[in-house]
Amino acid sequence: MENISTKTIDTTKIVYPILFMISFSHFLNDLIQSTIPSLYPILKGEFRLSFAQIGIITLVFQLTASILQPFVGIYTDKKPNPRSLAIGMGLSMAGLLLLAAAHEYYVILISVALIGMGSSIFHPEASRVAQMASGGQKGLAQSIFQVGGNSGSAIGPLLVALIILPLGQGYVGLFAIAAFIGIIVLWRIGNWYSERLSSRKSSKHPSDVIEIQLSRKKVLFSISVLLALVFSKYIYLASMTNYFTFFLIDKFHVSVQDSQLYLFIFLAAVAVGTILGGKLGDKYGRKKIIWISILGAAPFTLCLPYLPLFWTIIFAVLIGLIIASAFSAILVYATDLMPNKIGLVAGLFFGFMFGMGGIGSAILGAVADDTSIEYVFKICAFLPLMGIITAFLPNIKGNKK
Repeated sequence: MENISTKTIDTTKIVYPILFMISFSHFLNDLIQSTIPSLYPILKGEFRLSFAQIGIITLVFQLTASILQPFVGIYTDKKPNPRSLAIGMGLSMAGLLLLAAAHEYYVILISVALIGMGSSIFHPEASRVAQMASGGQKGLAQSIFQVGGNSGSAIGPLLVALIILPLGQGYVGLFAIAAFIGIIVLWRIGNWYSERLSSRKSSKHPSDVIEIQLSRKKVLFSISVLLALVFSKYIYLASMTNYFTFFLIDKFHVSVQDSQLYLFIFLAAVAVGTILGGKLGDKYGRKKIIWISILGAAPFTLCLPYLPLFWTIIFAVLIGLIIASAFSAILVYATDLMPNKIGLVAGLFFGFMFGMGGIGSAILGAVADDTSIEYVFKICAFLPLMGIITAFLPNIKGNKK
């Protein structure tokens, strides 16, 4: 639960306006992030880049957007700054404007690094804000926050296809409008965040934090188990989000438009599952939801490669609903293990999530080149079986008022 208790601010009620604002900001942040890989065809043609140079762009972006996040989290745990959210979005806006005007390869690298840095600052602190506004319903709050990012990641490539691909690199600057809107929203959130920090400092009873009686070794082991579960979830999701359309076209000979529609249906199921997972985790316990959301998806993933088209889509929807419920439960469970290090935990898990998604996509693409896209789905089907390691997680019971 929220680590604030004052006479002037009621921390037992969920603050929906702040949650919707931070979710909208997450939508804008991840929309901006998703433009980078979507621009690769334009950048490759304009600058005559090799695949190795494209790989370096990805590496710079992943290093700043993924690996940097835990270090940002460690710093903000010690020195939280309500204005850091707006500053991070400002870096992303600068990166977009620089990318729109880039005429040299090194400028592209600088621009994607700025966008990655902006994202690294955003996620740890935004997760902290979501928990501060949760009123104790941390799973629901995290889900509301998370679904904004999922939506932005899905819509970003679509906007690139509609605007940037036909008009050219210079129009990347239009996305800076989204970043500017984000700065305004995050500045307002920063005002609320500042008030909460002041209340926490003045409170004589800071605490409805969950107290756990676990050794440091057990906590670290549990965090490792959770990261392994994130690995299984996001490698499988990488196969679906990046290659499901190719699978449908290859196996069922559907049109490109139909394959995109089916992918959108799957992503919509993921969004719904994200919200359900957080709410159910608050009600029934996060460990139970982690069990169900990872291991529970296995029967459907194992069957999916062998089904006719109609049942393939039905099972894809069920997989999206089930497996998407995991991340909010996992992240909140991890913050319960380390309640005074929300920034570190959020940075670690978001960074790992992005990293695994990128690495997984590249590896699965190479496997598909050497074998077939259908083979990729057959081997990925076993990943949710890793959910069995949830048994190694300790039972944590939150103190509810």
